[in-house]
Amino acid sequence: MPLYEYRCRTCDTTFDVRRPMAESNAPAECPDGHVNAMRLLSAFASVSGNASSASTPAAAPRPAAGCGGHCACH
Repeated sequence: MPLYEYRCRTCDTTFDVRRPMAESNAPAECPDGHVNAMRLLSAFASVSGNASSASTPAAAPRPAAGCGGHCACH
């Protein structure tokens, strides 16, 4: 089952939820009980047997603090 990363728009807490792909866009409750979270695009690393092919992913961009969803950052 996939692990999805979310950020609460109320308290700015980032958290993970393991859920089926069919429920990936369903509302997620943050650890503080708010149900105002947005799913983030997460970067991941892939490591193979060839040392030259390993790479370090860039951090996922954070939306502007306090944007409230009025822009295209989500």
